[in-house]
Amino acid sequence: MRALIVDRSAPGQLRLAETPDPVPAPHQALVRVTAISPNPAEFRYILPGAPDGSVIGWDAAGVVERAAADGSGPAAGAPVTTLGLGEGWAELRAVDTALIGAVPEGADLGEMSTLPVSGGTALRALRRLGPILGRRVLVNGATGAVGRFAVQLAARGGAHVVAVARRPGAADELRALGAHEVVTGPGGIAAPVDGVLDQVGGPDLAAYFDALGEGGTLVLTGAASGGATAFAPGSLLADPARQDRSIVTFFEMSGGGVDRDLTWLAAETAAGRLRTHTVWRGDWTDAAGTLDAVRESRLPGKAVLDLS
Repeated sequence: MRALIVDRSAPGQLRLAETPDPVPAPHQALVRVTAISPNPAEFRYILPGAPDGSVIGWDAAGVVERAAADGSGPAAGAPVTTLGLGEGWAELRAVDTALIGAVPEGADLGEMSTLPVSGGTALRALRRLGPILGRRVLVNGATGAVGRFAVQLAARGGAHVVAVARRPGAADELRALGAHEVVTGPGGIAAPVDGVLDQVGGPDLAAYFDALGEGGTLVLTGAASGGATAFAPGSLLADPARQDRSIVTFFEMSGGGVDRDLTWLAAETAAGRLRTHTVWRGDWTDAAGTLDAVRESRLPGKAVLDLS
């Protein structure tokens, strides 16, 4: 099969090459990949430590070529979207059936490839906040891929959504996705919030934690800023209005139900009730410039690479 393999001597440290087909374990299906959607974090955290010749990649969609030997998961011929810790950027992927979402027949598999990391993170992180109906939920990094899904899902869950976006002109777009307020930083928050989803981390994280009211939770899902966070003396102490606050770390694949979540996200997207934000789409054989743009977080949305 062909795959984008790690090669430190190649431009961007990736090149298209022939590599052996994967051999599925009994609990894995073999998927013929038709589209992949790279994430900046793969370049930030995975590529630097990946050995030459390896295949990375989290998000991939395609069609089941061989069902899992243990009888779990979708049947051969089923369209699916898949999640994994690697090996997604290839024509064939052996993937745990617990990490496969069923896709409605006729749905755009390129669009479905954008869902696992971004949509799955937003959905499962929001659950860590507990019930959000009637609560104020702040989304930091709202114009990013996770943030856009989080704004939509939080609004659908009945939250009053406060979106943080530094990009000029983003307010109207975020309001169209369901945001009730759009601010440019922690100084614009008018009242305590009940929950925070933070994809950015860095210097402002302490300020967003400080914006939490009693019983509030901040779920940290990313560190796109690359900066450190400093908490002032006493900022983690409680008072009567801000007791029982917490910061929660997050790993999307912890716990079960990923397959059900991906299936739900695919159905909602195919029905037009959930909007993805693909800003570039093209063939994976001519994608060096796009991969560089993803690596440097220069795209205002998701990229999809179709496997020819």
